[in-house]
Amino acid sequence: MQSEDGDIIDCVNIYQQPAFDHPALKNHTIQKIPTFLKESHSNSQDYLKISQTWQKSGSCPKGTIPIRRILKKDLLRAASLNRFGIKPVALLNNSTNTSNFNGSLEAITNSHSGAHLQTSGSNFIGADGNINIWNPKIELDGDSSTAQIWLKAGNGLDFESIEAGWMVNPNYYGNNDTRLFAYWTSDSYKTTGCFDLTCSGFVQTNNEFTLGGAITPISSDNGEQFELNIGIHLDELGHWWLKINRNVPIGYWPAGLFVSLKHSAVLVQWGGEVFSSKVRTSPPHTGTWMGSGYTAEDGFGHACFIRNIRIRDYSLQVKYPDSISIASQEPYCYSVFNDDRGGKDPEFYFGGSGRSVTGCF
Repeated sequence: MQSEDGDIIDCVNIYQQPAFDHPALKNHTIQKIPTFLKESHSNSQDYLKISQTWQKSGSCPKGTIPIRRILKKDLLRAASLNRFGIKPVALLNNSTNTSNFNGSLEAITNSHSGAHLQTSGSNFIGADGNINIWNPKIELDGDSSTAQIWLKAGNGLDFESIEAGWMVNPNYYGNNDTRLFAYWTSDSYKTTGCFDLTCSGFVQTNNEFTLGGAITPISSDNGEQFELNIGIHLDELGHWWLKINRNVPIGYWPAGLFVSLKHSAVLVQWGGEVFSSKVRTSPPHTGTWMGSGYTAEDGFGHACFIRNIRIRDYSLQVKYPDSISIASQEPYCYSVFNDDRGGKDPEFYFGGSGRSVTGCF
């Protein structure tokens, strides 16, 4: 079906989706979400659930899933067909091994600039957060901007990661819409994994939402604020389930994709990331925004935030992390602030407009 935003959505038989091309998923049986994951892990009732633009044009019947069609023009925008839908390689200069983890996640690559709240060192089997929805300006061809949750395990050379949130990535998607995305890698973005359903791996079970689809509504400066609720939780078989809108399952990353993550994550992050060839280098820095384009200090109604931050560990409790840290790789371009004043549930603010006269470090 043709969406008003230009996307073409195909309703594909659930057993013919790309996931089943993965060698680890040969003879895989599609799972049903466990009963305990049907429960909401968010205590927020005061936000409007998101929808997707393509839903105005129709729906997909049960037994199928909606998949955003990749066109020839999408492939022609890619710098490399072999890496279409794959993030650039990123290494960490500190181990994320479960037995030796110090919480640092400073990427060696110069192409990513991140601003995070993170918790580390425990066996995490779930994470949640309400991500404020914005449509950041993208300045340079090839730039992108995300607001998301990461769960990671492994080591600095070959860490594993599952990720979800919203993203603006015109080079990949073809326009500047804010879109729901998911990502995975089992080798630090070297050769495995991809965005959405571009490659085999993620198993989608939902027939109402499509990964990569434009989301609505979008927040406005000093106006109404909207949030994307994301939950990622491990079931007893080692599959990681992705949920949105508090308790709507989208699908899962199967245990067979991972070595370490099929047991637990040792690092969870909430925040934003800008990808550009003009970050963490000598000026001029990119003017691509993170979040709303406002700095974290500008606060509610202006800056992007994530609230209702929660983790689940082996205690099976859903709770605010016992220990957190916040950091930005370029604090004078993309700032961070965790607002825990007044004894309220903390809200993590992050973002900025990029280019700074005084430099970003």
